[in-house]
Amino acid sequence: MLKILADAGCRSVRALRTRRQSWLAGFANCDALRNLRCLAAALFVGASFVLRAAQPSAGAETAKWVDDNLPQLTELYVKLHQAPELSLQEVRTSELLAAELTALGAQVTRGLGGHGVVGTVENGPGKTVMVRADMDALPVVEATPVPYASKVKVKDGSGAEVGVMHACGHDIHMTCLVGTARYLIAHKDQWSGRLQILFQPAEERGAGAKAMLDDGLFKKLAKPDFALALHVDATLATGSVGCRAGYTLANVDSVDITVKGRGGHGAYPHTTVDPIVQAAQLILELQTIVSREISPTDPAVITVGAIRGGTKHNVIGDKCELQVTVRSFTDEVRSHLLAAIRRKALAVAAGARAPEPTIVVSEGTPAMYNDPALTGRLTPVLKKALGNEQVVDSEPSMGGEDFSEYGRAGVPIFMFRLGAVDGRRLARYREMKIEPPSLHSALFYPDPEGTISTGVIAMTASVLDLMAPDK
Repeated sequence: MLKILADAGCRSVRALRTRRQSWLAGFANCDALRNLRCLAAALFVGASFVLRAAQPSAGAETAKWVDDNLPQLTELYVKLHQAPELSLQEVRTSELLAAELTALGAQVTRGLGGHGVVGTVENGPGKTVMVRADMDALPVVEATPVPYASKVKVKDGSGAEVGVMHACGHDIHMTCLVGTARYLIAHKDQWSGRLQILFQPAEERGAGAKAMLDDGLFKKLAKPDFALALHVDATLATGSVGCRAGYTLANVDSVDITVKGRGGHGAYPHTTVDPIVQAAQLILELQTIVSREISPTDPAVITVGAIRGGTKHNVIGDKCELQVTVRSFTDEVRSHLLAAIRRKALAVAAGARAPEPTIVVSEGTPAMYNDPALTGRLTPVLKKALGNEQVVDSEPSMGGEDFSEYGRAGVPIFMFRLGAVDGRRLARYREMKIEPPSLHSALFYPDPEGTISTGVIAMTASVLDLMAPDK
């Protein structure tokens, strides 16, 4: 049976097919298929009118429930996708999810760490398991071909108008968690214990988890025995998940450096202390930290992402600003990198007889460490639910995720990666020798049905294993 994603107003199949023909006609006229957006449009419509791949058995009852409830979950996904909210502004999203939890009969706690929402379901003796999804979107103008693309624009913190898009899959994460919660609450005979359904704000700022913990998450509510999450993967096919024990995502720190000098006329540089020359020297010096101070077996990244200085051709300014991202896995390497950046910046200033620079470290997110025992327990569960071939070993990434904060708080955590792009679309990208749009790209979109169904099946199976009633 064809599974066709409804447009925001539940458009008819005939209307969608008409749109598909229009898109394909436009795609045929693209310049040698070089336009990635045209390619994305063609791949979307191609994937929208094919049979959804059959899901491997995860238990007949679970699989049937997911299949029966997929239209409603997809409708929720579209609603969330069309109403994204930036970090720390998740007002309507949190209200919608709190209402969902209330309707399910959960005891709802609101306003944790800002707009955080937790639904607690007591179901007899047993373990406490927390399942988390993030709610915030990104300041990105969506450029995907999907008919439900976000058109939301808001003012950011600086007053500039920005587009808002779920470009990191948080709409999928929320939908999968709602689906998991609906199933578990409707099948209380299959588990025992305390279930915590957590919707977290401000993940993209690396601030939401810490804010909820600082607001007493594990004091106002029970500290869980385990915490689970999933994250979409733009390079992994729908129907598949990726698992890895130990370090999977990096420590993330942002460093703002203001190099200081003494301005003057560009024709008389000897009367000045040039901050731009200092900044250029510092950029090169920073590159030697990883290559000459960190062991080649310890992953580390220092990237200068922005430099701002000067006002005119013949004017030497008083300052130059650098924005640096720093990535690592271990606490020891993290401390070394940050200390070395400070040392290098001070040394460059001293060598130029310049005032000391201002160095500010912010937005720190600790590395995510999947508990090895928990990962080892649940990986076979996922293989049983999805099929051995659908569970792959994922590679560590220098990206960041503040789900790690719950692990730092003493809870064994496990996050698996969820395939989000139809395998045929990925094959087409490879054939065209084009990289798939990455997370945070204006062109990224998941294929929702296959992604949601796999996410709900995988997460439900994981929770049921951890909360199996005592026989």
